[in-house]
Amino acid sequence: MPVTIRPAVLADAAQILAFITELADYERARHEVVATLADIKHSLFDAGSTVRSLICERDGQAIGFAVYFYSYSTWLGRNGIYLEDLYVTPQQRGDGAGRKLLRHIAREAVENGCGRMEWSVLDWNEPAIGFYQSLGAEPQDEWIRYRLDGERLRQFAEG
Repeated sequence: MPVTIRPAVLADAAQILAFITELADYERARHEVVATLADIKHSLFDAGSTVRSLICERDGQAIGFAVYFYSYSTWLGRNGIYLEDLYVTPQQRGDGAGRKLLRHIAREAVENGCGRMEWSVLDWNEPAIGFYQSLGAEPQDEWIRYRLDGERLRQFAEG
């Protein structure tokens, strides 16, 4: 059966949250998922949301999703796309669904004049690393990602 990609809609919120949880389980970080269904509905589908999401389907069944947003590169002077999540269920992997999701986003990036598309991958996730390298993507080893979150973010913001 062919794979189809479509923009996610509000009715997909529960499925997206389920996929997020499955992805977090795979990444050994289930305990870090605090998003609720209300959070997903609000952040992805409320008016003014800056986040986009796609559903990947085979034979009318959701088999994966992607969540992404536009970023900006001062060096390029152009927008980019940052891919927050890409997930295809384990039983549906290896048949082109992930590639099709990524290509869909890449086409949007090109159509909108974006200078690049970026994402992060865990350093131990060899299947994903191999997949991304097979697409021609290159790791950015010289950059280290930093994060402020939760209580540390609040404390810093309060000064």
